[in-house]
Amino acid sequence: MKALAARRHDRRAPVVLLLLALLVTGGLYAVLAPTSADAATAPASASASDVDAGQKLFQANCATCHGVNAEGTDSAPSLIGVGAAAVDFQVGTGRMPMQATGPQAPVKPVQFDDEQIAQLAVFVDSLGGGPSIPTADQVDASQGDVANGMAIFRTNCAMCHNAVGAGGALSQGKFAPSLLETSPTHLYEAMLTGPQSMPVFNDANITPEEKRDVIAYIAEQGQPAPGGLDLGSLGPVSEGLWAWVVGMGLLIGAAVWIGAKSS
Repeated sequence: MKALAARRHDRRAPVVLLLLALLVTGGLYAVLAPTSADAATAPASASASDVDAGQKLFQANCATCHGVNAEGTDSAPSLIGVGAAAVDFQVGTGRMPMQATGPQAPVKPVQFDDEQIAQLAVFVDSLGGGPSIPTADQVDASQGDVANGMAIFRTNCAMCHNAVGAGGALSQGKFAPSLLETSPTHLYEAMLTGPQSMPVFNDANITPEEKRDVIAYIAEQGQPAPGGLDLGSLGPVSEGLWAWVVGMGLLIGAAVWIGAKSS
């Protein structure tokens, strides 16, 4: 017993115990840690030819701003670690490549076909990984809960995009675009990657199921307005303009007509 007690007080004992604790913790984490949602939705491994084709497209169209190795420059950020979803969103909506510098990249006609966009995405993804392009199941609006999507959207998104996703103005020349014509995949990718002024809503903030609920709510806004003419869905701004221009105009016209008849 005395020999065991003496070993317990050895100066090296804390170091050995610390190493054992780290080893056990690492092993338990590797066994018990949940699978990442991004890893679960990752597409099938891209072929070397796709990566090579994507690299050539990148060097011809993107390297001027983002650097030959996507390391970033003074005029554009690094793309290492942004993932395939960010590339699919930016290039798939025509925002990239940019035609001119400005407060933000606007939507414009897409310059690449689907195969080229996929090749660009796998090349950038090969540089450091990141969020993956969502699956068809993840963006299927028919599986979403519209009511829950409305609550999530109005809590997290309506202050910029308007209560129904019609868009709105921001500061310094920026704006939150309308979401009514945005594809479900691009909606999901925007939430996942946070393009431009938009914050990132990762799966810890808004779960994949909740993202699908938001997509279902936006899809519902494309249906005919049950109340009749929606006036652009811009709320009191368009309603007030209608009241002043049309309503007051009719009242003034009526007053002028009554005055002309009485004279």
